[in-house]
Amino acid sequence: MGAFHAYDIRGIYPNEINREFAYKAGYFLPELLGADKVLVGRDMRTSSPDIYAGLVAGITDAGADVYDLGLSTTPLVYYATARHGFKASVQITASHNPKEYNGLKVSRENALPVGLDAGLGVIKRWMEEGKPTPKAAKPGVVHAFDIAEEYLAFQRGYLKDISNLKVAIDCSNGVASLFVHQLFGESPLYLFDTPDGTFPGHEPNPLLAENRVALSEAVRAQHCDLGVIYDGDADRVMFVDEKGDFISPDLMIALLGNYFLVEKGLRGKVLQDIRSSKSVAEYLTPLGGEVCTWKVGRAFAAPRLREIDGIFGGELAGHYYFKDFFYSDSGILASILVLNIVADLKRQGRRLSEVIGGISHYENSGEINFKLERKAEAMDAVRDYFCAQEQPTARMDFDGYRVEFPQWWFNIRPSNTEPYLRFLCEATSKSLLEEKIAKTREIIARFE
Repeated sequence: MGAFHAYDIRGIYPNEINREFAYKAGYFLPELLGADKVLVGRDMRTSSPDIYAGLVAGITDAGADVYDLGLSTTPLVYYATARHGFKASVQITASHNPKEYNGLKVSRENALPVGLDAGLGVIKRWMEEGKPTPKAAKPGVVHAFDIAEEYLAFQRGYLKDISNLKVAIDCSNGVASLFVHQLFGESPLYLFDTPDGTFPGHEPNPLLAENRVALSEAVRAQHCDLGVIYDGDADRVMFVDEKGDFISPDLMIALLGNYFLVEKGLRGKVLQDIRSSKSVAEYLTPLGGEVCTWKVGRAFAAPRLREIDGIFGGELAGHYYFKDFFYSDSGILASILVLNIVADLKRQGRRLSEVIGGISHYENSGEINFKLERKAEAMDAVRDYFCAQEQPTARMDFDGYRVEFPQWWFNIRPSNTEPYLRFLCEATSKSLLEEKIAKTREIIARFE
């Protein structure tokens, strides 16, 4: 049962996830969520049709109907779930993972995520126990449910005049390709914009530098104002500036404040994850945003944004959540808002790199991964050492630790999806940053 993770179900096909696995997950889903109909979408991975066949057979054998979105982005599933009142939905996808992976992203009513602690753990237990799967006396039926035009109209409602921009858009051979041409027209320079589950362009993970090379080169060669890159299922988006330089996704939370807090004049809470730069709050607070920090991952972020009635939020991984989007994340909606902002900046004679430079005031390590078993001991050792050296100004003990000091801060946390301990720190100078990273490596080495 190694495919069950904190946020979703994901594993290598057909070893960890396959048609039989999908059948059982599908069969148990209506009972788990009290649903008599289940919305289903899927990405373009080569294994998705087989997973779909198993999932749908399980749902219908349990007596529930299936509403089939067909090929879709994950945010389209969120939209349809909330807008059309489904109590249960599934997107078949492995998001940004390589081609040999596939998985299931499950949502409940109002597009709230179903993670391991919110229901997936129950399905895991039922599967492990061999809970019976008798066919219902009246099997469910499958209904085609094509709302692509409705969804396009919803997204177009946010798009302003961006005709002054020259943009490069990398779809990573993912399902963002289903919508970008219809939204942005033929003016942008498109890369890898054909859905292809073999990912011939590059792996669909924009967080890895090697997967952004083609986009950065295109931006520089064609003198674009910015570049946009989506992951495989289009729930994440990342950006490069007009120089082709990568923009840390947490800084884009701050940039989005120009739409919500400045242009729309809203005041309220903005969500960031525990790894976010201090620059985010320093930029948003004077604009009227109250920045709240929470755990990493949609399973935690989407419910939290709803709980605090936040305006919007984001994560270092490139997820952006919006109250207007049912407190869910959408890579395409985020990109629309960013393009609007950059178009307005260009009219003012300002470049994206200059604006981001004005937001960011710190040296940042980015996430550093350590592969080790004794994660908890290593985390405690790092925290205890630095707290003994100087007095913290702030401490957070959810999702690992975030400890802040006058001139620097760090976050250390175990990955929820991979066998890594992740460390990130930020400092007022490069020398201080390097000193803290070196000391952390020294401490963690004792636990490897």
